[in-house]
Amino acid sequence: MCGITGAVWSDQRQSITPEVLTRMTNAISHRGPDDSQTWIDTNQQDAYGNHIGVALGFRRLSIIDLKGARQPMSNEDDSIQMVFNGEIYNYQTLRRRLEGRGHQFATDGDGESILHLYEDYGADCFNHLNGMFAIGIWDAKRTRFVLARDRIGQKPLYYAVKNNRLVFGSELKSLAAVEGICEEIDPAAIDEFLTYQYVPHPGTIWKGVRKLAPGHMAIYENGQLAVHRYWNFDPSIEKPIDGESACEHLRELLTDSVKLRMQSDVPLGAFLSGGIDSSLITAIANEQCDSSVRTFSIGFPVADFDETAYAAEVAKHLGTQHQRFEVMPSGVDVIDKLVWHYDEPFGDSSAVPTWYLSELTKSEVTVALSGDGGDELFAGYERYRALWLSNKLRSLFPVHKIPGLHLIQKLPDSNRRKSFVRRGKRFLEALDQPPARRYLNWLQIFPESLRASIYTDSFLELLPGDDPFDFLDSAWTRSTGRDLVTRASTTDILSYLPCDLCTKVDVASMAHGLEVRQPLLDHRIVEFAASLPVDLKFRGKRGKLILQDAFGSMIPKSIFTRKKMGFGIPIANWFRNELKPMVHDTLLAQDARISPYFRQESITELVRSHETNEQNHGYRLWNLLILEKWLREWT
Repeated sequence: MCGITGAVWSDQRQSITPEVLTRMTNAISHRGPDDSQTWIDTNQQDAYGNHIGVALGFRRLSIIDLKGARQPMSNEDDSIQMVFNGEIYNYQTLRRRLEGRGHQFATDGDGESILHLYEDYGADCFNHLNGMFAIGIWDAKRTRFVLARDRIGQKPLYYAVKNNRLVFGSELKSLAAVEGICEEIDPAAIDEFLTYQYVPHPGTIWKGVRKLAPGHMAIYENGQLAVHRYWNFDPSIEKPIDGESACEHLRELLTDSVKLRMQSDVPLGAFLSGGIDSSLITAIANEQCDSSVRTFSIGFPVADFDETAYAAEVAKHLGTQHQRFEVMPSGVDVIDKLVWHYDEPFGDSSAVPTWYLSELTKSEVTVALSGDGGDELFAGYERYRALWLSNKLRSLFPVHKIPGLHLIQKLPDSNRRKSFVRRGKRFLEALDQPPARRYLNWLQIFPESLRASIYTDSFLELLPGDDPFDFLDSAWTRSTGRDLVTRASTTDILSYLPCDLCTKVDVASMAHGLEVRQPLLDHRIVEFAASLPVDLKFRGKRGKLILQDAFGSMIPKSIFTRKKMGFGIPIANWFRNELKPMVHDTLLAQDARISPYFRQESITELVRSHETNEQNHGYRLWNLLILEKWLREWT
């Protein structure tokens, strides 16, 4: 697990000096505290004799082959140079195959298998990898540079092409260390951020800077960049299978996935929230160990948001070595660190507990398993049930005839996380919309009408004609022909999972030099789950049925039947108490950096209505606060 960065240029005026490359590499030192290496070659030539420069930087977090496997790494004749961030879990199988084809290995690490695969298969090599990765490969013989990102988007990869130069890195900080790259904010990115609480790929907050989308590679040659999808994943195809066979295959896949992800030369543990997914991963891991797994959970002094009692129940059942941590309201003091580490506005408030969980887990282990992905793969979110129910209601009678609809909309919001009133309002507001729009309505932080009402006239004029909805809609259309629950969960796999959950976990963990591995995101499991008939995963009010059918005996039955809590913070309450001064000193300040974008009277009204309990704008205020803090830090 590491951080990578670098550049390729054909215009010598755009060359990256050793000093600049060092700045680019040091900017991501937290991702790799164990080692640092750089490599520059300004004597490369293309087929026409033009000089080409290549610079590669690497920061290492040592997990496998602690003394060897240094990067940048080259093949036998130095014609290929590579930097790589992540883990290749099937590297031992690949190594045996490659050795059988005559390749000689100089290290015991997982990265070298990528080099030799590339020698044999070129840019088609990435489909052979099972892992999480961001890869940069300089191919001197073909005079091209290749970038690739793992199928699910667990590892980040940013790039920019400008003035005959490609610059790339694991984080935007590396690109910002190069003059002229991160200069102008993209207005569309702010609109997207307020919609989704993140900036969707392939865009970023900066004009001209891009994220490589999950399951894609990019080839830069002759001054041109071509981006291709290499993961041939078609979620529109359902494969008939009976329940018993499906359970058996899932048990095989998940057991193998966990086993592969337990390969480590450093201490390993597991996040344990007390939910179904982390509990199952911990149970399977515990079976693979000679001694009990070390587990870690984090909670709050607010009952609605604390599920550590369930984590303790699972830990006791499995006999793990368990530790519980608690986040107090003062823990939000970490917001400035979050803003710096996440690089661009990122508004998922569960980054706070994820940050602290990663920090405290790292004090005990270097690798942690996580249960991320179970809700998306096996229909665990309440919003899937809402989509299913809304379709039932629409088929029974017209939306405008629902009794008491206008009265419910006038009810004040509750502070409680699972407020029936708040959920009822959002549910009813979306009933009369097409399915994809209806789904966006339940996901979005600021509805389109509210965004338009708070934007200044000058900012509205800067916005392009593109609709932020297009990002979600493009994912929705990938599963045409499937039922609504499958379409929603597939959409999340292609959008929310990489852009929000994977980003949250990657940044929070790597900020502390902790590697988090997510067994449920093995691409074999993702493909299998997406192909399953919906009734094996979801029926009526319940999701994750196949997980209980396949693994029900491994963890307490109460874990499957308890209400889902998620992983959030009591943000509505904090904004009326501990965070109130911060809001008034930033969002409502005369020198607020958001002023060019938002009407001050509109922001003041949002704050007032929240503080007086008229409405719950907690998540909206959090996103505005994150944006304000980001503007102060990065502009």
